[in-house]
Order: sequence, then structure tokens, then C-alpha cells
Amino acid sequence: MSIALTDQGRPELQKAIEEMVESGFTGVTMRVHDERGEWVGSAGVRKLGETAKPPTNGHVRIGSNTKTFTATVVLQLVAEGAIELDAPAADHLPEFGLDRKITVRMLLQHTSGVFNFTGEYYDDGTFAPGIPATTAGQEWVDNRFKTYRPEELVRLALSKPARFEPGTDWSYSNTNYVLARLLIEKVTGRSLAEEMQRLILGPLGLSGTVVPDTGPEIPEPHTHAYYRYEDAGRQKTVDVTRQNPSWISTGGDMISTTEDLHTFISALMGGKLLPDSLLAEMCKPHPKVGYGLGVFVQDAGENGGTVITHNGGMAGHAALMYSTPDGSKTLTAALNYVDDAALSMAAAFQKATQGLVKEVFGGGQAGSADAAEPAR
Repeated sequence: MSIALTDQGRPELQKAIEEMVESGFTGVTMRVHDERGEWVGSAGVRKLGETAKPPTNGHVRIGSNTKTFTATVVLQLVAEGAIELDAPAADHLPEFGLDRKITVRMLLQHTSGVFNFTGEYYDDGTFAPGIPATTAGQEWVDNRFKTYRPEELVRLALSKPARFEPGTDWSYSNTNYVLARLLIEKVTGRSLAEEMQRLILGPLGLSGTVVPDTGPEIPEPHTHAYYRYEDAGRQKTVDVTRQNPSWISTGGDMISTTEDLHTFISALMGGKLLPDSLLAEMCKPHPKVGYGLGVFVQDAGENGGTVITHNGGMAGHAALMYSTPDGSKTLTAALNYVDDAALSMAAAFQKATQGLVKEVFGGGQAGSADAAEPAR
């Protein structure tokens, strides 16, 4: 698909991202691959107070899209025979005293019941805090360069009551994917970054994708991210583009580009990374919210068919990743905004994703359960 990248000929796509900027996003870049070829456009600004538009090849912190990459590595290790999908996770991670009913599959599908270390929202409207995540206002700002080790995040989560008996319900928990990271590292004897490079980034040539661990930098070029909080009764907005992402760890720490996200999701859905049987397991949705193993499986509405997706937000950065089940049509986007403890951009995030899916996939309503609650 090599046609000229231009805003001409797809004014409806350019209009869609300009409307996102009007709704409150500071910068948006979108890439669409479909039967008409490839389209890339951007809207908004690269940095507040300046006029330059976001770079179409820019890097962004992809938040919970990290989970799709991580689930793929786990399933690749299943294919290699190193991990059993329905074996107890405790077999590989005995040091945590995990309930033996929690299987590897439950970690990937968010059915383990383990507490979310970034805080739990309960059905009655109450919130149980975990570490100082982006719901914590100034405390998060003051701690944004602190290093958390994944074991520390897991131990904090396991010190809290489980939400439910393993396998009996569904609840989104970043802890599941930190456990998945530790599982990968224990089984292989290598870091997640090394395994990601061996199994995904190297084979697909994803040179713009980074597993940062504790590193605060984001490669150039990139659009800036912001966070607003209250300090002594006054609202302050700070640039949080640089931060130590270990506070979210494998719940949402990776960095990528819209082009790499397209290459990844189209290769994954096109059967280039997993055997058919495991790809089918990945895309088998849980009845409660349509979550498979590291992906949401959604109905894109009338005439839209099914879309495979994961979205993620992370302290003023967000990324969208949508594909048809065969990988032939994709939408990937990088979003930047002013985040805050009140999740005030959540409604705009949800509305924007629904509008984009309708525009690109020709459907009606489609939003993901974690679109309104990015990685936090």
C-alpha cells in the first residue's frame, strides 16, 4: 500500500481528528490503512504555546496497548512449549504465594481477581487507592521519577483483598500484566525487553518501539504530554513527557509510533506472530466485556463487522489500535492531552474513539471498557 501520504482525498479523516482537538486533545496523529491505501494526518500542536503540528512519525507512550504486546509474547512462549496457558501461574512464580487457581490465561484475560495496584474502582462507586498513580494529583507529580520494581507492585496488590475468586468474574487489573512480565522473565531467564525484541520487535522491524523499564526519556520526535493538579488551591499544569514509567510497568509502559502499531496489529491479526489456534484463543471474548487475551473483541456496529482493539492512556499520552480480524484494515492513533486526577478527558476519549471507529470501519457504536479508564 504505497500511495502518497496526503490530507487530500480523505477530508473526513482530517475533520475527525480536528474535532478531537476541539474536544480538548492537544495533539492527535492518526494512520489508516484500508482498501484505499494509507492515510496519515495530524492536528493540534506538538507543544502548548507553539504552533507546530504533531509529527506524523512521532513517538507516544502507548499505555495499555502494552498489554497486547505482552500477551503476544506469552502466547508465543506457549507456542514454543515454555508455558502452559491453563497451568497455575504459581508454578512459575512461587515466591508470591498466588492462589493456585489463577492460571496464565486468567492473567491475560483479567479474570484472576487480583487487586489493581494503581487503585480499584468498585461497583458501589468507591475507590481503593494503590500506589500514587495519576489519580493522586500532586503526589503522582512529585513521585513521577521514582523507580518501582515490578515485584514491589505485585506484593502491594497481593496485600489487598482479591476482587473475586479466580475465574468467576472479570475486572481490569494492571497487576495481571506485571505478573505476566515476571512470568516471561522467570521462564526465559531474559528481560521482557529482550524477549520482546526476539519475538516481535526484531522480526517485524519495529525500530520505533521501546520497552523503557525505568528510563524517563521518549525518543524524538514526539508530542508533549501534560498533567494538571492543584497546588495550594491553585491549578498548575506541568509537562510530564519525561517520567519514569515503572509506576505502571507492563500495565502500560511501552513507547511506539502509529506506524509500528499498524505493523504490529496487522501482522498479529494476519497470523504472522501466532499459530492459528492461539490467535483464536486470543480473540475469544469474555462474555462480560468482550475481552480476549490482551485484546478487546468488539462489534463495530451496523455493517462494521468485528474489530480487534486495545486502547491505552498514560499521563497525557494515549494510543489507539484497531484492526479487522484479518489485519487488512487498521486504525492507529497517538493522542496527547492535559491529564488530571479527575480523569476529565475520559468522556472525550470515549466519544472520540467511537467516532473514529464509525468513520473508518463503517459501524456505529464501539468503545472499549478501558477507553474511559486509561492505564492508571
